Amino acid sequence: MNNIILCGFMGCGKSTIGKSAAKKTGRHFVDMDEYIEKQAGKTVAEIFAECGEEGFRELEHEACTELSKKRNLIVATGGGALTFKRNVEVFRGTDTIVLLDVPLRIIRLRLRNDKKRPLLQRPDRDKVITELYNSRMPKYLAAADVVVKGESTPLKTTNSLIEALNLRK
Repeated sequence: MNNIILCGFMGCGKSTIGKSAAKKTGRHFVDMDEYIEKQAGKTVAEIFAECGEEGFRELEHEACTELSKKRNLIVATGGGALTFKRNVEVFRGTDTIVLLDVPLRIIRLRLRNDKKRPLLQRPDRDKVITELYNSRMPKYLAAADVVVKGESTPLKTTNSLIEALNLRK
């Protein structure tokens, strides 16, 4: 079975929905950031600190390439992964890219206490979230084969994803 690649802004629920959908459909779940951390032997924050965003994006592209060669996965990409055309092209044609679409006001609420994401550890985080969201959403929409609304509960969003893709165990 081809892979399901979840994309969307940070905090949209890719990992939560991905785990839930994998459980309900018998697929394997992969969180791309965790996959990168395991391969690199460092946290995403450490990679950013040591190699910068450019170094992280190289590791991310390698992860996309490796994961695209596997089957029966539900992959939660990092928030920036599918804003890069080369990563979209790796998955395009064989895997199904799904955008979990969550309104900005809900994203802001979900990220208000985040201490983990390197791009948000700044005093102007609301401004950064808004600018990133506005610049990334058109790229997510262009990459997506399917769009699933993600502002509801995790269970409802998971069921919407399964229904939209006609996935069954």
